[in-house]
This record gives sequence, C-alpha cells and structure tokens, in this order.
Amino acid sequence: MKWEGNRESDNVEDRRDGGGGGGGFGLGGRSIGIGTIVVALVGGWIFGINPMTILSLLSGGSPPAQVQQGPAPKPPADDRMAKFVSTVLADTEDVWTDVFTKGGATYQKPRLVLFRGATQTACGQGQAAMGPFYCPGDQKVYIDLGFYETLRSRLGAPGDFAQAYVIAHEVGHHVQNLLGISGKMDQMRGRVSKAEYNVLSVKLELQADCFAGVWAHNAQSARQILEQGDVEEAMNAAAKIGDDALQRSSGGAVVPESFTHGTSAQRQRWFDTGLKTGSVKACDTFSARSL
Repeated sequence: MKWEGNRESDNVEDRRDGGGGGGGFGLGGRSIGIGTIVVALVGGWIFGINPMTILSLLSGGSPPAQVQQGPAPKPPADDRMAKFVSTVLADTEDVWTDVFTKGGATYQKPRLVLFRGATQTACGQGQAAMGPFYCPGDQKVYIDLGFYETLRSRLGAPGDFAQAYVIAHEVGHHVQNLLGISGKMDQMRGRVSKAEYNVLSVKLELQADCFAGVWAHNAQSARQILEQGDVEEAMNAAAKIGDDALQRSSGGAVVPESFTHGTSAQRQRWFDTGLKTGSVKACDTFSARSL
C-alpha cells in the first residue's frame, strides 16, 4: 500500500502512556462478572461496533454516560505504526468528506484513539481483548496497535492493506452512525428476538465491510494507493475474521444462528462490492435479497 508521505490526520489521540485503568468492566455502577464479559466478547470481539453495549444490556444497566477527558497527546513523530494509522485515517477523511459533499451533506470526522490495554470511552471501559471498536457515544474509533500482531500471527492476515481495512471498517461504523443506521439498529434492540437481532447485526457489519470497500475504491481512484497484492490482503483478512472461520479456529462447532458479523464469504463479497462500485447505495445490505 502506498501511504508514506501522504497527509496525516490531526484527529488521533495517543493514550498509550496514560493508562486506562485496571480491573474489570464497571458500567452504570455495576460490577460485571467475567462470564458476562466472555459472552460480550464472543458476540463482538473482532471488528465489533460496541462490545460495551452488549455488556450493559447483559448486566441490566443503562448505557454508560459519556466520559469527559482532557486533550490527549499526539503520537510521536518517529512512531511508524502510529504514522501509518494517522495516514489511513486521513485518507478515509478525504474520501468520506468528498462522498458526503457530493450527497449534499457534511462529513463529521471521527477521532481515533490509540491505547494500550484498557481505556475509558463514552461507552464504558474498553479493553484490548475486544479488538478495534467504534463508540457512537463519543464518535471515536479505538485500537490497541497490538491487535495488528494478533491479526498477523494468530489470525494469519498480514499486510499493511489488511491493517488499513481494519481502520476503514471501523470508520464505516462511524458513517453508519452519521447516516442514522446505527440508531435504527438500537431501536430494534428488544423489539425482535435474539436470532432476528443477530441477522440485523450481520447486515450492519457487512455494510461496514462494504463501506471499507467504498473507501478503497475512491482512494485508489484519487491517489492510486494500491500495490500488487493489497486487495488479496484485505480479502484474506475478511476471510479470517468471518464468524464461521473464527468458530472453527476456536475448535467449536459452526453455529449460523449465533453469527453476528457474517461468514468469511459474505465479508469478502461485501468488501468487494464496495471496492468495485465505490457506491454507498450498493452497500444496502438491509434490502439485499441475499447476503
């Protein structure tokens, strides 16, 4: 991926030296057991939109209040991985600003938070074990860069474009939030069965994959960022984090009714749809006859 020398975003907070607090999750004044955490992580560990929401609901609490924090320092200038993340975020800003402008709207840029281990968010306390996630409460993407080692060594998805796909997927959740799609999903919670909500969750995640493809399409058209093998890296990453692939790799049975993010084939298909069309309308997973 051609990224070096490109613009870096100013919307990156580096909390890696500030600590994030220890202990378990505490939402709404409640102490949450480790078993509940496991349930939430199974449902939303990798590329989840908001694992803390799951925890809050399981504990019977209300959504956590927003967390007020002072300005966080910028990443060091010589931190290559932070520079990469800042550059990819900037590229998503450029693409989505243009897409929204052409649609007669204004794109509100998200912030991306680098943390290590754990950190406070408007959705509760986030932990590295959750993988990257987006919190709609503060419109921030959170990532512990150690996840990239997990992506590379444990999940078998190396490559810088695979890493960029991770960020673009989370920014896709931010786009969904701005478009009101996430809000409609929240309204459905409690109105439908668990199985029905899982189906909606899959559609939400596949749409974020498609939006990641929309970013890649437009970034390539504007700046020619792709190198040989990049698309294959992203497609491989999409395959490795499909619900069926994750369930197989954990040694368990594949249970389609429990899927919340989509199969490997579905994640590849929708990323590819966005990549080939560059169209937000083409990413309407909720109206699609087939996923």
